[in-house]
Amino acid sequence: MKYHNKNISYYSQNAETLADNYNSVPVESVHKDWLDQLPKEGMVLDVGAGSGRDAGFMAAKGLNVVAVEPAEGIREVAQGYTVGKPVHWLNDSLPDLSQVFALQTKFDLILLSAVWMHIPSSQRERSLRKLSSLLKPNGKLVISLRHGACHDERTMYEVSADELAQLASRFGLTYQLLTPEQQTDELGRGDVSWQTVLLTLPDDGTGAFPLLRNIVVNDKKTSTYKIALLRSLLRIAEGHPGAVLDQTEDHVALPMGLVALYWLKLYKPLIDHYGMHQNNNTSAGLGFVQPRGWELLQHTTAADYAIGAYYSGTEQALPLYQTLKDIAATIKKNPATYTTLPGSNTAVFEVELNRTNKPTSGLTMDLPFLASLGTFYVPKHIWDSLTRFSVWIEPALMNEWAALMHSYEVNRQQFNRNDYLEALDWKDDTRSTNRVRSRVNELLANDEVACCWSGKQIKPSDYAVDHAFPFARWPNNDLWNLLPTRTAVNANKSDRLPSSDKLISSRELILHWWQQGWSDSHREFFTQANLALPNLSHNNRSFSDVFEAFSLQRDRIKDIQQLAEWG
Repeated sequence: MKYHNKNISYYSQNAETLADNYNSVPVESVHKDWLDQLPKEGMVLDVGAGSGRDAGFMAAKGLNVVAVEPAEGIREVAQGYTVGKPVHWLNDSLPDLSQVFALQTKFDLILLSAVWMHIPSSQRERSLRKLSSLLKPNGKLVISLRHGACHDERTMYEVSADELAQLASRFGLTYQLLTPEQQTDELGRGDVSWQTVLLTLPDDGTGAFPLLRNIVVNDKKTSTYKIALLRSLLRIAEGHPGAVLDQTEDHVALPMGLVALYWLKLYKPLIDHYGMHQNNNTSAGLGFVQPRGWELLQHTTAADYAIGAYYSGTEQALPLYQTLKDIAATIKKNPATYTTLPGSNTAVFEVELNRTNKPTSGLTMDLPFLASLGTFYVPKHIWDSLTRFSVWIEPALMNEWAALMHSYEVNRQQFNRNDYLEALDWKDDTRSTNRVRSRVNELLANDEVACCWSGKQIKPSDYAVDHAFPFARWPNNDLWNLLPTRTAVNANKSDRLPSSDKLISSRELILHWWQQGWSDSHREFFTQANLALPNLSHNNRSFSDVFEAFSLQRDRIKDIQQLAEWG
C-alpha cells in the first residue's frame, strides 16, 4: 500500500502474471469462510482490489462496488476485467483512504483480501479506525490474514488474529475468527496459510439522531432559524458531496457561502411570495432582510439563484453579495450560537466568517466565491446522519417548520397547515428545464439530438427533459442531471432511478449530449457538477470524470434511498 512504494511497483510490474494467478482461483474457494456474510444489496468497498476478481464477483451479485487499488499496472488490468460492471475504481490507499472518504458514503461490507500483511504495525490502529468509520451500522469488515514467508521483493509483516481482536475492541467492533485453524493456500504455496477475521459495527453509537431530534422537536425556538439551518445543511449533505472543503475525524468543513445560498433559496418563497412570518414578533424583523441586500432582490425568485450562474453589474451582483453576507452573519449570531448540546451552552456548530471585498463587476456562484465568505463546521457524526438519512429527516424538518409558522398568531390569520407545507416544498421550477429546452431547440435547428436513454433521434414536437436522478426524491436541476429524451421514454422512466446497467449502456449517449449541449457553457456545467458529485476536484474539466462521479452518485442515491430502478 502507500507506505511501501516497492510493493506498489511490484504489483504494477508483474500485473499480468499476478492477475492471471489470482483469477485462476474461484472466489467461492478463496472466500468460502465468509461468503454467507455477503449482503444481498448495497455498497461494498474492496481495499487492495488487485486483479478485480473479487470486485467483479460482488458486482455480478448485484452489489455496487468501490474498488481501491494504488498499483496502476494491476489496476488497469483489473479495470478491463470488470468493464461493464458497477465497479468504481479509485487510486487510493490505507491508512488515509482520502478518495474513499470524499465519496461521503458508508458501506455494508468492506473487504481486505491479502492486504493486512502489507500494513506495518505502526499504521494498523489508524487504518482500522478509518475502516470502521466507513461502515454502516451492522456493516461487516472482512480481513484475510496471510501467514508465512515471502520469497519476492515485496515487504510483508507478521499478522495475528489476536492483534485484530484487541484493535477491534478499541473501536466498538465485534470480533469473530472464522477460521480457528489456518487454511492452506489456494495457489498451492506450501509455506503460506490463511485466516479470516470478521468484524461488525453493531451500532453507530454516535448519538446523532437523539441530538437532531432534540434540535428539531424539543429545542426552544423564538424563530424558524434553527430549522432553516438544519434544512440548509441537509440539502448540502444530500446533494453536494463535492462541496466538502475538509474533513477530519471530528468535523466536516463547508463553504459558508453555500450554506447561505440554501438559506436564501429556502426563505425566498416564504417571505417574498407568501409573506409568511418567521417569528412571533412582527416588529423585530429578520436579521438578514436588509435594505442594501435582500430588499433589492424581492422581485426575484429562489430559482434565479443557482450554483455556477454568473450575476453581472451592480444591480444583480452587489445586492446578492450583500444578502449572502447578511445571511452568513445572521447564521453565526443566532442559530449557530444557540443550537447547543442538551443541557449545556456548548454550540453544536462552529462558524468562521471572512473579510471580503465587494464584487467590482459581477460574481460567479462557484466554489472560490462561496468559500470566500467563510467556513461552516459540522460535527462528523451529525454530517453522517444528515447524509445517510436525509429522506427521513427532511419530512420532520418540514413538519416542525410548518408547526412553528402556524404557532405565530399573525400567520394563523391568513394561512392553514397545507399552505405552509406548499410553501416549504422544494419545487421543480419549470424555468430550469426551459433552459435545456432552449438549448435543444437551438441545436435541432441545424443538427440532430439523440435521446440519452434510447439513442433514437428526438423531434422538436416530441421530446421531454428528464431528471436522470428523479427530482421528486433528489431535488437537483443542474445541467448534468437534465437529459433530453423521447417523450415516451421519459414517461416510462417516470420517477425511477436508472439502473447501474442502464447508466453504463447509456454512457456514450450522455457524454455526447453533455459535450454537444454544454461545451460553450462548460464553466457553469463543471462548477455545478464538481460541487454536486463526489470525488471531483474544483478544477475538473473532464466530461468523462463527471460521468464516473455521476455513476457513483447513482449508486449512493440507490443505497441511501432504495429507489425503484428503471432500465
